[in-house]
Amino acid sequence: MKKSAPRLGVDIGGTFTDVVLEAEGQIHSTKVLTTYAAPEDAIVDGLAQVCAKAAITPAEIGQIIHGTTLATNALIERRGARTALITTQGFRDVIEMRTESRFEQYDLNLTLPEPLLPRQMRYTVRERVDALGQILIPLERAEVEALADEIAEGGYDSVAVGLIHSYLNDTHERMIRDVLAEKLPEVMVSISSEVSPQMREYERFNTVVANAYIKPLMKSYLGRLEGRLRDEGVGCNIFLMHSGGGIISLESAAEFPVRLVESGPAGGAVFAANIAARYGLDKVLSFDMGGTTAKICLIRNQTPKTSRVFEVARTYRFKKGSGMPISIPVIDMVEIGAGGGSLAHVDSLRQIRVGPESAGSEPGPACYGRGGTKPAVTDADLILGKLDPDNFAGGSIRLDADSSAAALTSVLGEVLDMDAQTSAFGLCEVVDENMANAARVHAVENGEDLSEYTMIAFGGAAPLHAGRLCEKLGIDRLLVPPGAGVGSAIGFLRAPFSFEANRSVYMKLSDFDAEKIKALLTDLRAEATAFVRNCDPESEILSEFKVYMRYSGQGWEIPIILSEDQAMAPRRTSFEQLFEQDYTRLFGRPVAGMDVEITVWSVNATTPPETVARTQETTGAAMAPVCGERHLFDAATGAVVEARLVQRDTMATGQIVQGPAAITEDETTIILPASRRAIRQQDGCIDIRRKTSAEDKA
Repeated sequence: MKKSAPRLGVDIGGTFTDVVLEAEGQIHSTKVLTTYAAPEDAIVDGLAQVCAKAAITPAEIGQIIHGTTLATNALIERRGARTALITTQGFRDVIEMRTESRFEQYDLNLTLPEPLLPRQMRYTVRERVDALGQILIPLERAEVEALADEIAEGGYDSVAVGLIHSYLNDTHERMIRDVLAEKLPEVMVSISSEVSPQMREYERFNTVVANAYIKPLMKSYLGRLEGRLRDEGVGCNIFLMHSGGGIISLESAAEFPVRLVESGPAGGAVFAANIAARYGLDKVLSFDMGGTTAKICLIRNQTPKTSRVFEVARTYRFKKGSGMPISIPVIDMVEIGAGGGSLAHVDSLRQIRVGPESAGSEPGPACYGRGGTKPAVTDADLILGKLDPDNFAGGSIRLDADSSAAALTSVLGEVLDMDAQTSAFGLCEVVDENMANAARVHAVENGEDLSEYTMIAFGGAAPLHAGRLCEKLGIDRLLVPPGAGVGSAIGFLRAPFSFEANRSVYMKLSDFDAEKIKALLTDLRAEATAFVRNCDPESEILSEFKVYMRYSGQGWEIPIILSEDQAMAPRRTSFEQLFEQDYTRLFGRPVAGMDVEITVWSVNATTPPETVARTQETTGAAMAPVCGERHLFDAATGAVVEARLVQRDTMATGQIVQGPAAITEDETTIILPASRRAIRQQDGCIDIRRKTSAEDKA
C-alpha cells in the first residue's frame, strides 16, 4: 500500500455509524444511523458519501480499519450462538459460582448475574493437569469422541474448551479441538489456552465462553462486510481495531472476536493520546460520549492506561464485579450508560434516573420522529437550546422539539410536577453528575487528582456536555479537536498494528530462573510478532515487555514494565527493584521481608507510533465572527441566557469566543458555558479554558 493512498476508518456505534476518509491530508467524514439488521449497509452508505466528498472511487482506498460494538452488544443482549462449554470434571459450575465475592456488600437481596451458558450446556471430561503443567489424569480420546456425539445431538454452533491449568499445558485442549474438527467440522471451537492463556479459571473460562458465543456472529458479519465492500469495488485489506488499542487482521479478528469487545472506545483513547502528544500534555482525561455510552480514560505521558481484565454487561448500577470479566489486553476505561440516546425515567424514590437503556437508532430519541416516546438525553439537549433542530448531523436528521417536550412532560414532568424545560434541566444534570462521579471514582482508584488534568472531548454528544463536566470536576482546560464527532474512527487511522501475547507461569523471585525467563519472553515475542507480520510484512516491529508481580499471599498483581535488556538478560535484583519502586509509588511503601512472585508475562509487538509534530499554541487575538444568537439554558446559573452562535469552520487561528456560546459543526456542537472562553488553535482544536480575568468576564 502506498503511504499516500486514501485510508478509511469505520466505527459502528449503538446509534450512529461514523465513517472517516483520510485522503491527501484531508479528513472527510459522515455519520449515518446504524442499521442493526445488517450493519454493513450503514458502512456502504457512509463509504459512498465520503468518497463523493473526496471525489474518489472506493477502488482507490488503500486501507480500511474498522471498529464495532457488535461483539459487546451481542454479549449484553445475549443473542450469540448456541454454545457449549467443555471443562474439567468438577469445574462445571465455575462460571456460575464466579469468585463468590459480593459487589454490593449490604444488599440482602443481591442477585448474581446469570452465567452466559446455563448448566445443561456445560459438559465435563475426566482429565487433570496440575499447577506445574504436569498431567495427573490423561484424557482418553474415546471419551472426547463420545462427547462429540453429545455435542452433535445438542445442535451447537460453537464450543468453548476451558480445562484447569491448560495455560501451562494445552495438550488436552488441543486434543478436544482436533477431535471436534474431525467429527463436527461445521462447529466452531475456541480453546482457552489460545484465547486467554492466563491463571484464574473463572476469568479464563468466561473469556473463552464469550469468544465462542460471539464467534459465529462476528465471523458471519465480517465475511458479509468483506463481500459487500468487494462488490463496491474496494480491493484493499480490511483490518480491525482491537481492545488493546492496536490493529489486527480480519482473519485474527474472526478467530478471536472477544478482542473486539472494546474496539470502538479503544480507538477514541488512541485519538485522545494523539492529541495529547500534539500539545505535550502528560495528564489527560479522555471523554468520549456517543449515542449509547460515555467512556472515560486516564492518559498519562500520552499513553492510555491499560489492563488485562475488564468487565462487560454490568447488571447492577455499573458496579465493579457485577458484569462478565473478560481476560484480554484492554485499554482501561470506565464506561457508563450515558449517551445521547440514553433514556430517562423516575424511580420509586421519585428521582430521575438516566440509562443504561438506550433508544439507539431504532426508534431513537423522541425528537427523531421515528416512533420513540421516552425522553432521551438528546431530547433534553434540544429543549435546553444545545442543538439546532434544522442542522443536526449536518442537516440529515430534522429534530422535532414538540415531540421532545411531550416525552419529557409525560415521563418526568407529570410525575414530578415540572414543565418540559425543568425536566430537561433535571435530566441533563443527572446524566452530567453520573459522568462526573464516574470520573471521580476512576481517578481515586488510580490515585490521581483531576484538577491537574486536561480534558479532551470527542464523540457526537461529548462537546455538548464537556463544558459542564469540567465545571463539576474543577478541570480548567478542555480541548475539542477537529473531527470530534467522529473521533474514534479517526483514532483507528492513528493506531499502530499491534498484538499482545501473554501467559501465566508462576515464579517466585527466590526461585528466579534467568534462562527460563528469557526463553519464555522470547517465545511470547515471536508469537506477538507473527500476528503483526500478518498485517504489515515490512515495517519495523517494536517489543514492549511487561510482567505482573505481587508479594506472596496477595490477591492481585501490579504491572511492571521491562526494557529489552532487562527482558533478554534478566536479573533478580533488577526485577525486585522495579517492583519495589512501582509498589511504593502506588501504596506508599514496600513490604519488608516478603518474597515476591510473578504470575503473568506479556509481550506486545507493535509497529512504531505515528510521528506527531508539536502544535504551536496561541493565546488568542481577535473575536470570532458571530452568526447569530440562541436561547441557551446555563446549568451553572439555572437560567436561560442569550448565547452567541459561531460556526467552527469560520473561526481563524487565534480567534476567541466568549461563553455563553454554541460553536457549531456538522457532526456535533460545542456548548461553551458562561464560565469559559475558547480559542481556535493552529491545528483546528478548540481550546476552552476557565475565565480568569475581568476582560474574560466582560
